[in-house]
Amino acid sequence: MGRKDGRKGKRGRMGDEHDATLPALPALPAPPALPAPLLVLCLLLVVWQPISFGLVASGLLNRLVIRGWPFALVLVLRVVVTAFGIAAGLALFGRHPAAVSMAKASLVASAATDVFVYTTSYFPNNRMPGDTTIVLIASLAYYATWLAYLFRSKRVRDTFR
Repeated sequence: MGRKDGRKGKRGRMGDEHDATLPALPALPAPPALPAPLLVLCLLLVVWQPISFGLVASGLLNRLVIRGWPFALVLVLRVVVTAFGIAAGLALFGRHPAAVSMAKASLVASAATDVFVYTTSYFPNNRMPGDTTIVLIASLAYYATWLAYLFRSKRVRDTFR
């Protein structure tokens, strides 16, 4: 306890004896915020892609017995591609050095999987005849747009320098 005259007693005030012994920690620079489009891509990879695949797959699992092992292999392929997309999105969130390369690879794998699914009969669909081309073009445009963003964006390069 302190004295009436303002001087410290033997123990001083609580916490005073530790103030001089702790070194000051250097201030770490805050990591740059993720650009908004990159944040959207992260959310699409981590949230939207798994939900979308889960909804499609859950509605088609009852066809596994009828469609057989080719359908099962396509389901496994889509699970792996979706998991890789989640990993890429989490790497982007965590600002890992290889995150942009992972995201690019994930987008290419997703595009290739979509091309395979839309152009073969292994995965059932409810598209009207003639709509496959439109759906395929829209899907490829989606992936091409994100790939172009990742390849060309100066903000992405600055964030993952």
